[in-house]
Amino acid sequence: MGARTKARKRALDVLFAAEMRGEDAVAALDAATAAGEAPNNPYTTTLVRGVAEHREEIDATLTAHAQGWTLARMPAVDRNVLRLAVWEILHAEDVDSAVAISEALTLVGDLSTDDSPGFVNGVLSAVARDQRSAG
Repeated sequence: MGARTKARKRALDVLFAAEMRGEDAVAALDAATAAGEAPNNPYTTTLVRGVAEHREEIDATLTAHAQGWTLARMPAVDRNVLRLAVWEILHAEDVDSAVAISEALTLVGDLSTDDSPGFVNGVLSAVARDQRSAG
C-alpha cells in the first residue's frame, strides 16, 4: 500500500470518527497530534484540513451530483470517502481525477456496502466530468 493510499485511509478514519462523535475534524486531528497519535503522513493532515476548509463547497457539489440521495441518507463511510475524493478532484493539483476516483473506490470497496462502489463511481465521475468541462 502506497503512502498516499495510507494517508487517505487515515484521513477517512479521522473524518469518520469526528463525524460520529459530532466533533470538528480539524479539532479531532489537533487532539490526536497533542496526544502523540498524529498521522505520520503529512498528506493525511492536508486531506483533513482541506476537506474541513472546503466542506460547504464539497457538500454542495455532492448534493448536486448525487441524484436522488441526500448527504444524510448516504452511509457515513461513503459520505466521507466522497468528501475526500471531491476535495482531491477540485483542489489537489498533483492528483489526477482518475486516481482520486480509483482510491475512493478501493476505500468503499473495502469498508462499505456492496452497492457503494457503483454509487461512488457515478457521483465522482460526474464531478470529474464537470470539473474538466469547467477547467
